Amino acid sequence: MPDPQSTDAQGISHLPARVPLHNTPMGILATARAGRRNVLELIPEIATRQPMLSGRTGKRWHMVMDPGALKRVLRDKVEDYPKSTVTKLILEQAIGDSLFIAEGAEWLWQRRTAAPVFSHRNVAALAPVMTAAAERSSQRITAAHGRAADMFAEMVAATFEVISDVTFSGGEGFGRGAVHRAIEDYIGQAAKVSLLDILGVPGWVPRPGRLLSGRAMREMKRVADTAIESRRMTGRRDIPDLLDLLLEGEDPKTGRKMNTSELRDNLLTFIVAGHETTALTLSWALYLCAFNPAVQTEARAEAQAVLGERAATAADIANLPLTRRIIDETLRLYPPAAFLSRTAQVADELCGREIRPGDTVVLPIYALHRHHMLWENPDQFDPSRFADPKAIDRFAYLPFGDGPRICIGANFALQEAVIILATLLARHRFSTVEARAPKPVMILTLRPEGGVWLGVDPA
Repeated sequence: MPDPQSTDAQGISHLPARVPLHNTPMGILATARAGRRNVLELIPEIATRQPMLSGRTGKRWHMVMDPGALKRVLRDKVEDYPKSTVTKLILEQAIGDSLFIAEGAEWLWQRRTAAPVFSHRNVAALAPVMTAAAERSSQRITAAHGRAADMFAEMVAATFEVISDVTFSGGEGFGRGAVHRAIEDYIGQAAKVSLLDILGVPGWVPRPGRLLSGRAMREMKRVADTAIESRRMTGRRDIPDLLDLLLEGEDPKTGRKMNTSELRDNLLTFIVAGHETTALTLSWALYLCAFNPAVQTEARAEAQAVLGERAATAADIANLPLTRRIIDETLRLYPPAAFLSRTAQVADELCGREIRPGDTVVLPIYALHRHHMLWENPDQFDPSRFADPKAIDRFAYLPFGDGPRICIGANFALQEAVIILATLLARHRFSTVEARAPKPVMILTLRPEGGVWLGVDPA
């Protein structure tokens, strides 16, 4: 029966695009098919109404939506719940033993080394690159006025300009097109869950899809290695980029510095994560603004009052609170990292249930952010729910994770997203395209299948 809060008298939905969560148990083959098609289809609808679910599909698993239990996994007992074997199998071919993959002491020294790179001062110093990218993106969108355009493709282009400029500002043979194609090929071929992953087959057994993506990734690593060695020869830029900062960085406890392969794996992590996640956030934000014209109009008025004719800068962010709330609400509805998993190392208890060593502990962020016990009208787009961020349970909202392994680039991503979104809303009017609603599909990240096609007109 239609929800009266979400449909009109004709039963037409007034909710933005959602993933159809399942209501019947799935066996191993159905699970494998769903995992390759859309990882979020592994989440049962009841997960949005219960604190925790448990079961067995090849291996024992537990889905955790309870904020207290999530705090235990991500912060209090983080060493007992490392990233799952499946996560490592999917990502290590692309980004090696970087910050995102490493565990224990190997992770800790890298984190200590990289943390200063993303200090508030350094992130703010990179803002002009974001402003310039916002300006160029706005100009490209102006050329599309009066017709529909794929805003996902445009946001990928804009954010890739930012991450490549702040990572390798000199260019140094860093072919944006080649690197971007390698990333796309890798996500398309290697990032899908394998039946062998579901069955818990050891990682040394080859996964065919991941073998196919090796050539593109080897070429991307070669390009990055060449750029790193070139920078070592030429020295830092007047305004240091991420490569300069990492080359100069060292672990304050041990004095250890990153070698070429460690630098490359971490830079590729920042490139892959840094542009993909922000592009997704901006694409979904523009879709939501088109979906709710009243919110879009209010945000446009805010942006125009602050910016006038110019593009946004870091100094403007404090004066763009609605724009920031739109980003926050977008990250709630469409978190890029919408499905995380950990492998329990020791016996434990979560929500009163036994956790055994080797159990898979799933953190379905998509279900957490749409949980009926934690959010009012959870499937609705309502930026006002972030008017008082302190009123939100810290572990009910985890777009960047939490604990020691919280996303190191969160401030960078939020700064970039607000700068670009405010600039675009001040200058353009976006509208939905009938019959072309984006479909949320998660492979490695939560992407809009088919793109985000929006009508574009002058503001």
